[in-house]
Amino acid sequence: MTRSYRTGNRHTGKGLSLRRSLVALALGTAMATGVAQAERYYIYKEDDGTTWITDRKLHEPDRYAFQGYYGRPAATRSCHGVTSDILEQRAQLHAPVMRRYARQHGIDELLVKAIITVESCFDTKAVSRVGAEGLMQLMPQTATSLGVTDSFSAHQNIAGGVRYFAEMMERFNNDTTLALAAYNAGPNAVTRHGGIPPYRETQGYVKKVLSYYQRYLEQHAEATR
Repeated sequence: MTRSYRTGNRHTGKGLSLRRSLVALALGTAMATGVAQAERYYIYKEDDGTTWITDRKLHEPDRYAFQGYYGRPAATRSCHGVTSDILEQRAQLHAPVMRRYARQHGIDELLVKAIITVESCFDTKAVSRVGAEGLMQLMPQTATSLGVTDSFSAHQNIAGGVRYFAEMMERFNNDTTLALAAYNAGPNAVTRHGGIPPYRETQGYVKKVLSYYQRYLEQHAEATR
């Protein structure tokens, strides 16, 4: 299923409209490889200034001007107004589940905490503008492939998200940076580019997660002295 989103006409000053256009589409290669996470999104602009973000390539150059690629954005709206204290309170609510599945898959639970911090600020009802859902921002097709029936269930979402990240770690020889890039942009994009894809969102995502991870490691070390 293709998702297309229109941001407002910049000439009229309208904000993000969130109007969704869903077009039936064979999943082709993505499903054949078992990867339903969209690897990248295309950005197009119409003559009137309307910008479209879509996961399909448009073949109407007279109408849509290609602007560039866009990695999967996190649910940034879920972080508006969230202080560090509120973030930590939310994180503690899910600490037992994070610990359980992190240990099950051999992933540092503080890394899982960092991923969720960047993805959703621990908002269980988070939905990004490209349709990723829940704490670890699973795309619907990815969730289905992982056996997740309710992405807004914190337990199911963390179980599926940690499993998926563990698969990325295995695929990229336990290289945390590449696994994070794959979690955001899809493993095929990482393989194709031989590293972190040149998408601003994905590059920023990796830096943010690693920054929070380092912060959490330092806090843990301080607390256990």
